[in-house]
Amino acid sequence: MMLRMRRVAVVFAAVTTFTILSALQAEAQAPDNFLVEFQGQFGSSAQKLVALAEAMPASKYDWSPDEGVASVARVYMHIARYNYMYLHENMGRVSSVHPDEYGRWEDEVSDKDQVVAILQESMQYVLDVVEADDTDSLAQKTTLYGREVGEWAVLLQLVTHMNEHLGQSIAYARMNEVVPPWSN
Repeated sequence: MMLRMRRVAVVFAAVTTFTILSALQAEAQAPDNFLVEFQGQFGSSAQKLVALAEAMPASKYDWSPDEGVASVARVYMHIARYNYMYLHENMGRVSSVHPDEYGRWEDEVSDKDQVVAILQESMQYVLDVVEADDTDSLAQKTTLYGREVGEWAVLLQLVTHMNEHLGQSIAYARMNEVVPPWSN
């Protein structure tokens, strides 16, 4: 009886250890199709953001729904800034745009043509970085908001962040009687 209990305990310990290690491994690695899914989600949202930025009249780029709330231009520059910042600070990717430069955009850039150009360039930068990556490299550990995560989690945060502000930009557009071009 005692021998049987030991065997059960050993099997239980082995199964528990295997389950925990499998869960940790799954957490550390991106799914095999993560990059394809990311490119599709990011690409779709990027197209919508750029189309909306182009549809918004230049005269509305300084518009804000209330005092102390980000303007139209500031929201787009915030998105562009984070497209560079997440990849630089959290994934170690280097771009031709220095952090000092993208750090100023939210306060200094409000001209529609310049905003749209910077926004488009930031989207292309993300797509270029992702195109050069492979799923295995995304398992590398990094820090995101004080947590240790795989690099794939940074990309997930990036697209989540962008979609949050896409929603904000849609609300801004509708408040200014601009219909998002894809919803006609």
